[in-house]
Amino acid sequence: MLRQVLAALARSGRAEAAATSFPPSVRAARRQIAGDTPDDAVRVARDLRAAGLAVGFDHLGPEVADARGAEAEVRAQLALIDRLAGAGLAAGADIVLRPSALGLGLPGRDADRRATGNAARVCAAAFGAGATVTLGAEEHALVEPALALLEELRKEYPGVGATVQSYLRRAQDQCRALAGEGSRVRLRRGGHDAPASVAFKRPREIDASYVRCLKVLMAGQGHPVVAVRDRCLIDIASALAVVNERRPDGFEFEMRHGVRPAEQRRMARLGAVVRVRVPYGPNWYPYLARALAESAGGRWRVGRGAR
Repeated sequence: MLRQVLAALARSGRAEAAATSFPPSVRAARRQIAGDTPDDAVRVARDLRAAGLAVGFDHLGPEVADARGAEAEVRAQLALIDRLAGAGLAAGADIVLRPSALGLGLPGRDADRRATGNAARVCAAAFGAGATVTLGAEEHALVEPALALLEELRKEYPGVGATVQSYLRRAQDQCRALAGEGSRVRLRRGGHDAPASVAFKRPREIDASYVRCLKVLMAGQGHPVVAVRDRCLIDIASALAVVNERRPDGFEFEMRHGVRPAEQRRMARLGAVVRVRVPYGPNWYPYLARALAESAGGRWRVGRGAR
């Protein structure tokens, strides 16, 4: 129930207005959000890289409702890549692209074609600078269109990665298909609400699905990204990596910026590849509300995970 409530709050304009005008909530957000600008993201990335951590980036822009908004998203992503390249931080960084922010699913016959073109522009800049690109998570209705977009992009940029969410009932099938292609697959539990016909509802079911997906990915030909903070799931992923004789650089863990930073550094010191996902941008409220929804059913309480 708490997960559904938090997911609803993520879509509430009134709740967003209250949170973003309340100084304590803004200060709390700043512990997990780098700031509003690409320069803020670069500043945080520099510190993380100095600590031996890999970095990835989520741009938190406004909801995209038309082609103009999608173009603004492209320009924001290109600005970040330019700043990273100028700071010597682009190589090895990962850029998350949310297909809907690039225009996927907008009204109009050519919307999806334009979204593919928008994504290709960012991929060209990112791969040219030595970074990677991963398509981010979407609500269930856009998952299949996003996978179709991925297929198109890979004709020119075969290194583009995908995000799979274990709360969806088709997650294991998606992992099996992507692992067979040798893909980079970022596996999350998932923070969007969805009907029971397409999604698991109970935390135990979502975790069981996550483990099934991990088994497929670790045994496959691709590069698994274990995007979870749950200690038990991290341990299972580590064990599966050993069983499948994966080298330490043959998979990676991912955690959010500001979430268990001491654990991030401890894992990196032990030889794991740990990528810290750095969110930045002005539209931080829906991101944090969805993150709380995703973690609400997990083993780590919100307060403990925020350290």
